Amino acid sequence: MRSDPRRLSFEVEARDGAARAGVLRTAHGEVRTPAFIPLATKGTVRGLDSAEVADLGYELVLGNTYHLFVSPGPERIEAAGGLHGFMAWERALITDSGGFQVFSLAHGGVAAEVKGSGRPGGTEGSVLEIAEQGVRFRSYRDGAELFISPEVSMGVQAALGSDIALAFDECTPYHADRDYTARSTERTHRWLDRCLAWHEREGPARQAVFGIVQGGVHEDLRRESAQAVSEAAVDGLAIGGTLGRDKEEMREVLAMTAPLLPETAPKHLLGIGEVDDLLAGVALGLDVFDCAVPTRLARHGVALVPDPESRFRLDLRKSGWAGSREQIAAGCPCPACARHDRDYLSYLSRAEELTAVRLLCFHNLTYMHALTAGARTAIASGSFSSYHESILEGQAPWEATGK
Repeated sequence: MRSDPRRLSFEVEARDGAARAGVLRTAHGEVRTPAFIPLATKGTVRGLDSAEVADLGYELVLGNTYHLFVSPGPERIEAAGGLHGFMAWERALITDSGGFQVFSLAHGGVAAEVKGSGRPGGTEGSVLEIAEQGVRFRSYRDGAELFISPEVSMGVQAALGSDIALAFDECTPYHADRDYTARSTERTHRWLDRCLAWHEREGPARQAVFGIVQGGVHEDLRRESAQAVSEAAVDGLAIGGTLGRDKEEMREVLAMTAPLLPETAPKHLLGIGEVDDLLAGVALGLDVFDCAVPTRLARHGVALVPDPESRFRLDLRKSGWAGSREQIAAGCPCPACARHDRDYLSYLSRAEELTAVRLLCFHNLTYMHALTAGARTAIASGSFSSYHESILEGQAPWEATGK
């Protein structure tokens, strides 16, 4: 770990057991933690303008290096003032490395693994080669052959001008055997060295770099990776890679990995953001979480609700909501709940109206912001365990006090 306040600093302001509340200071402002990070995959949080995302209270969004590399390209974004200028986002911005997309194209996504539906082979023909130098793949837009290496990934992220760049890594699937996982993890460490060397020579002076801890489900590999990444000149650490075949194993992997990371480091859990999983991560001392779930659910007519029996989901595309005058969730302050009922929102979603996506994005992101804001308050008052339990018992985050 390095300490360079010009790039990034992190201060823990309150603790409750392993859970902690703090503030992450970046070149574009402060981020209060624990924090959920909405995905601005292609330069926008789906369905919303940047100002609307800020009005919801979000202080940090995540741009997708792979997708922005493919289109519109880093040169075009850099000419617009970086991703901040391109999407008119004035607050903090983090970019992933592109490694997860390489993994998804080659093997299938982490979310599919956790659900037990991981698919060997991924998108057939998309990845041509994963080698020491980097990854060759075909563009999903026009089939053109493209190449990402540690140096290319860092160069793209430099052009995007993010406050935090993630080092390029290989995200191995659950079905990979231990030998492949070990070799892949060692390569990720060598790629980290190349990322940091490039960034030291050519990277933006105020851009922080996070290293990614890999190692699959193997405790010894996770331990070795945590040590290697922590000893590198990174500004923070992220937990990546496969986390197991189901939620139980995922939580076991996180429980053995989180304590291996330095106490002073900001800790980012990549790609996990279900309501129960996020709170479990907070309980382990993790600080920031990114996930596509809230906006992906909105796209399919699903709202987040305080109902653990339904996995905190309300499917408005199902029949049965005609005539219902209920809010999505009683007491929710979002525009969808303040002005509309389940009948109308169900009708819009079943009709595939874009308004439905916008309103459900407002609702789901309001829910996630309230969830982490409530966690911060509970940690500060020493009542996080009670808050955690009340959410899992079905209380809404804007009602749960943690007392």
